[in-house]
Amino acid sequence: MGRSLGGLMGMVVRARRLIAVGLVGCAVLVGCGSGRGSSILGKGTLLVGVRPDLPGIGMRRADGRFEGLDVDVARYLAGRLGKDVRFVAALASDRETLLLEGRADLVLTFSVMPERKRRLTFAGPYYLAYQDILVRDDERGIRGVRDLKGRRICDVAGARAAVRVTEERRVAAVPVPAKSYDECMAMLRDRRIDAITTNDTILAGLKARHGGVRILNARFGERRTAVGMRRNDPDGCEAVNRAITQMYQDGTMPKLMHKWFADTGLDLSTVAIPQFEGC
Repeated sequence: MGRSLGGLMGMVVRARRLIAVGLVGCAVLVGCGSGRGSSILGKGTLLVGVRPDLPGIGMRRADGRFEGLDVDVARYLAGRLGKDVRFVAALASDRETLLLEGRADLVLTFSVMPERKRRLTFAGPYYLAYQDILVRDDERGIRGVRDLKGRRICDVAGARAAVRVTEERRVAAVPVPAKSYDECMAMLRDRRIDAITTNDTILAGLKARHGGVRILNARFGERRTAVGMRRNDPDGCEAVNRAITQMYQDGTMPKLMHKWFADTGLDLSTVAIPQFEGC
């Protein structure tokens, strides 16, 4: 019996060692299902999701390359982190999925909302925008958010801008679904909708590209535009925050805002660093 007990104890010890080794390996490689994963600081190239459908913000050109404010911001942040950058298209409805499935490390043009913070981490914000309204040049009946009552407004999948009118402001507008802001602009020109409402920087980019429209400057909600990240990477998040701070301190961010929006009517008199969310 002594030999049997000794053999059993030896098996237990060996099993514990194997489990310990396995747990260490699991933690290093994939985080053992905890969602921790690897930090962006350990990557040589960052996959950054930017919008492909927003002139001035993130636009995919005919040659496949991306351009816009978010593209320039992403290049700056990656440079500060000592990383290369590769861009992936991130429509509004795809942003969270890209991050959670590991197909992007960072996603820009994310308005910080409580429900999103339960699933993601946000670095920044890197810019404070305001919700506004874009109408046709000949529209005179809409002067502010209350005038959207009974009017058809574009509702881009995943953007939630229309919800902020109908639920937060309790204005009985009529949301009309769309996949992108290009589709919104087509519907606005064809008079299938009466207005587009979202962040003023997005509207400014649409105005600059398409013409025949005007921004009402009706600012009715602050939008904290941040960098979305996977949870449980505080070191990576803090590093991005330091890079954003430097981007304002060295004057890069004001220059980029003027580069993309100088002739759109957007108020660029003060481009101040926002208060961060905290990692």
